[in-house]
Amino acid sequence: MARYKHVARKKRLAKAFKQNSAVPVWVVAKTNRKFRSHPKLRYWRRVKLKV
Repeated sequence: MARYKHVARKKRLAKAFKQNSAVPVWVVAKTNRKFRSHPKLRYWRRVKLKV
């Protein structure tokens, strides 16, 4: 990827980076382990972003 990114692309990448986090432990505890994993969790090698 290019060293200098467009601001719009950088914002989209930042959003994807923030979205790609696990469910907090307190949420798992509060929901009695109904929500254990994030359904949209993305692994960088398997799923590529369309940005």
